Amino acid sequence: MSFRVRLLFAFLFLIFVAMIVFAFAVRREVASRLTAQYERRVNSLVTVIEEDLEGEGEVIATTLAGLSDALANDNRFRRAALDLAAADRRYLLDYAGIVMRLTGLSMLQIQDETGRIISSGHFRNEYDRLEPELPQLLATVPGGLALARARTPEGPFIALVRADSVRMGRQRFTIVGGKAVGRGFLVRLERDEELHVTLTYPDGVLSSTGLVGTIPAADTESGTPVEPPATPEDSIASELNIPFADAERNELAEARLVVTHPLSELRALRRRIDLWFLTALGATAAVAFVLANWLAGRISRPLAELARKTSRIDLDRLDIDFGSRRNDEIGALSRLLGAMTERLRTGAARLREAERRATLGELARQVNHDIKNGLIPIRNVFRHLAQVARDEPGDLSAIFDERRRTLDSGIAYLENLASNYARLYPRLEPQACDVNAVIRQVVGGVGGIEGVELELDLAERLPAVHSDVVVLRRILENLVDNALDSLDAGAGTVSVATRLVGSEDERPRVRIVVADTGRGMSEQQRAKIFDDFYTTKEEGTGLGLSIVRRLLRDLDGTLQVESEEGKGSRFTVELPASDAVMAAPEGGSAR
Repeated sequence: MSFRVRLLFAFLFLIFVAMIVFAFAVRREVASRLTAQYERRVNSLVTVIEEDLEGEGEVIATTLAGLSDALANDNRFRRAALDLAAADRRYLLDYAGIVMRLTGLSMLQIQDETGRIISSGHFRNEYDRLEPELPQLLATVPGGLALARARTPEGPFIALVRADSVRMGRQRFTIVGGKAVGRGFLVRLERDEELHVTLTYPDGVLSSTGLVGTIPAADTESGTPVEPPATPEDSIASELNIPFADAERNELAEARLVVTHPLSELRALRRRIDLWFLTALGATAAVAFVLANWLAGRISRPLAELARKTSRIDLDRLDIDFGSRRNDEIGALSRLLGAMTERLRTGAARLREAERRATLGELARQVNHDIKNGLIPIRNVFRHLAQVARDEPGDLSAIFDERRRTLDSGIAYLENLASNYARLYPRLEPQACDVNAVIRQVVGGVGGIEGVELELDLAERLPAVHSDVVVLRRILENLVDNALDSLDAGAGTVSVATRLVGSEDERPRVRIVVADTGRGMSEQQRAKIFDDFYTTKEEGTGLGLSIVRRLLRDLDGTLQVESEEGKGSRFTVELPASDAVMAAPEGGSAR
């Protein structure tokens, strides 16, 4: 991800987080304030409705009190109610209806002491019906005001009722009257189009839009079909409990006037806030995108230029100019890179000098190592000649002629090293080399060591290898010398064998195995034997095997080591064979 994209994402993230937090806080504050305002309005309306109901109760009580006085002075009603005069029966039946129309009541019925209805204004046919439960329940209501269910020919309705009584002679008559609680009544209680009043009572729910419940009737005032009230999730509600005299069940239940305020305005306000928030977010994102691109360009372009210059730096090219006139962080970085390049120039010069000295030192060590290997066969020849001159002086001339070839070979090898040491090791002059012949030269140069048994097992008609004779001899001399040095107490066996290996599908290879019965190596020693300057000899340089491995790489050869402590080591060299076939060896073994 590029710096420009990261900067853009960082800007957008910070802006989005800030905007979202701000929008959430605004929505929450608006919702909290409006909800509290709605709650206050609802609670205020509940208080007003409670006062209105008390006022309606007082009006009903006053009306019933006046009716009670009128009945006490109405002789015709007295004769009809007490004497049961047939002539006044119709007057008795019509009395409650006439009074109900004159007083504005919606319900009025007069009952005797047994609870028998002697006159009903809202349902004339209830005459002589026995229903003592309603007056008894109203008598137990605190304050005397309650809701009750009244019957009419069209169906039942709910009324706000009170009860009063009048004594005539020896009997007491009960007057139950009230006003219908219908849609219009609830609408009057609302006083605000945004507020809704719902009446919940046993077996039914009545709202300002109609009646809902188990009572299958329409609004007595308008006949409008009923609709359900708002759900609590959609509104804020408060309620007022009112006693409900249920004459059918003969129990005093409870009804609830629920005042609700819908949250449609709050939802609309939230939608508008969300719309404006999205608009502001989009505009802010566009501005952030432009600003991030501008800032990223101001930063990324000089950084890209610095990266381009830095990519051109190497030890051979340290002349890059990082000069800058900027006073900001990028200018400081440019000057820092310039100072670093200057230090690199100084360090590179010192490094070249150190490498030159290290190269000369390594070259000197390798020259020393190879000269020592070349002097070993010459030293062995002179020791042999000295021994013959001491013990058998007469054979000295014959032995000298026999060993002269070894002296000439060793001196020629040293001359070749001296003339070809322009690099860390001689230049390769590949040619067809007889591996067996080189092995005989190397073994012949170390012959005559007391207690050491040298064994040769050379394959017949072995193909030549495409190699440099001097390089091949250096490889074999290092391996044979290491094998001789590993013999404990200067006694043991060193064997050299050659074989032709490889399948029909592969190019044949010549395998050379140099094995000894010396002290062997541990696993930790085997892991380090090819490292430069690692040696287990007191006077060793630690370069022999590392030189062997480098020389074999130049010849496309391989080297494998097998060793076990106390049992000796086995070095296996494989070199690609050429098409030439060398003569058969003279003899299969030598000691």
